[in-house]
Amino acid sequence: MAGNRQLTIFSYDIRDDRRRRRIARLLEDQMVRVQYSLFEAPMTPDEVDLLRDAVEEELGADDSLRVYILTSDCVRRSFQVGGVPFPAEQGHFLF
Repeated sequence: MAGNRQLTIFSYDIRDDRRRRRIARLLEDQMVRVQYSLFEAPMTPDEVDLLRDAVEEELGADDSLRVYILTSDCVRRSFQVGGVPFPAEQGHFLF
C-alpha cells in the first residue's frame, strides 16, 4: 500500500509573503503548481506525510493548509478546462 500513488492536492492560505514563498518552494520541489496556492501530484502516503510535516513546520498561527487525496474514482470523474493537465493525463499516475 505504501507504494500506491494517488492524486494529492495541497492548498494553502498563508498571510506572510516570506513564509508563503518558502512553503511554495517546498511544494514546487515535489508537485506541480496549478494555481497560485494550489499544487498537485501523484504521491504515496509516505510522501504526503513527509511533505505535510515539512510544510507544517513553516506554518504560522493564522495560516492554513488543506490536503486532498483523490481516489481513482474521483480522478475519473474529475475534469478541467484549460491549464495544466491532470497528472493522470500526463501518464504519470498509477492506480
